[in-house]
Amino acid sequence: MEIRNKKASRDYFIGETFEAGIVLTGTEIKSLRSGGAQISDAFVRVENGEAFMYQAHISEYDFGNYANHSPTRPRKLLLHKREILKLKSATESGGTSIIPLKIYLKKSLAKVLIALCVGKKLYDKREDIRKREAQMSIKRAMGRGMSFSRNIGRK
Repeated sequence: MEIRNKKASRDYFIGETFEAGIVLTGTEIKSLRSGGAQISDAFVRVENGEAFMYQAHISEYDFGNYANHSPTRPRKLLLHKREILKLKSATESGGTSIIPLKIYLKKSLAKVLIALCVGKKLYDKREDIRKREAQMSIKRAMGRGMSFSRNIGRK
């Protein structure tokens, strides 16, 4: 089970990454195991020496009762003190954001991969599209060439 942030690589230059634990309730982890999460709009802030993830949507558990969780509540991230200080100093200097890249399970514990990111400009996004299209055309050309060479000599 893995929930990815597909917008992250499109909208940001991804820098240094950190693995963090997430403080979840029982219904949240059950919903996460069933794949009911979305982190495309999520971000992380460092407040009072602690890291919190905002706007991560973990759906309410279908079989939950009155004690079901709120889908977009802030969730505390578990990091080492030096990692929190590094994140805080990077964001205070300006121009960088802390973006969650994916949520996954590791030995039955929920983890989130966060990264220090710098936002892309429009021309950076266009260049990425051009590179991707060039790679696709190369793959298509090689695919045609490979199938053509296989048929040589056959009758």
